[in-house]
Amino acid sequence: MRLKELDVPFVAVVTDIDLRGLDDEAFAELHASWLEHPLLIFPGQHLDRAEQDMFARRFGDLEFEAVAMSNIRPDGTVESDPDDDLVKSLRGNEGWHHDSTFMPVQSKGAVLSAEIVPNEGGDTGWADMRAAYDALDDETRELVADKAAAHSMTYSQRRAGYLPKKVVQDDGIRLYGYPEGDVPLRPLVKVHPETGRPNLIVGRHAHDVVGMSPEESERLLDHLNEAATAPENVHFHRWAPGDVVLWDNRRLVHRVTPYDMTQPRQLWHTRIAGDPVTEAALNHTPPGAAVT
Repeated sequence: MRLKELDVPFVAVVTDIDLRGLDDEAFAELHASWLEHPLLIFPGQHLDRAEQDMFARRFGDLEFEAVAMSNIRPDGTVESDPDDDLVKSLRGNEGWHHDSTFMPVQSKGAVLSAEIVPNEGGDTGWADMRAAYDALDDETRELVADKAAAHSMTYSQRRAGYLPKKVVQDDGIRLYGYPEGDVPLRPLVKVHPETGRPNLIVGRHAHDVVGMSPEESERLLDHLNEAATAPENVHFHRWAPGDVVLWDNRRLVHRVTPYDMTQPRQLWHTRIAGDPVTEAALNHTPPGAAVT
């Protein structure tokens, strides 16, 4: 296994490895590398969905198995109507975000692989929220130290202009990301459970910082998000079919860049579940925890 750091220290390209058959020793080495480089890129792996899920399970239980992040309908047609709910969902992902902060338990990480990519655009970018925290001035660090914000897909999609027409479908199933119950509250600063280092938890889903007016909250969160995603703290990956990436959702935010949606794009996303003990929202009781 060979690792090569790229333009920012949080990302490394891994070669001379087959993700289908890692023994325990190789996986331990890879896991240690992942904690140091929370974005790992594996070119040309060409995993099928079962193989991708099997690899992701090495890192923990799954929030969900591989699903298509795609503008290709089941009948093979390409959906590009800007008023279509599928297109709205995909376009929403152009904003920087952590996955599943809008759920009671935030995800641990994800594995993403490319099957079909457009001629241009559709790259995925990541930004390091640990470096973002480290770069805060003393006044801002003191301000955010004890603050918490709500996280909601409804908020982020509405603000971006991509709120779906239907959250509850005709069959009674709610769209993923629009859960019932209290909107999760998450600290703006969280200590990573495996590295012990603090990082910001913000992104497009965060809103209404507790103790602030809506206007103050929006200004603060916009400032934090803009500073965190400055060019020197970001890496964008240009996909090729067969590429696989693994990232730590506890530390990184990510986004997709715009592309011509009349062209097909299909990636497969497997989401690794967060540990309820460390990733539960502040206002949700972790499963199995004692209620006091």
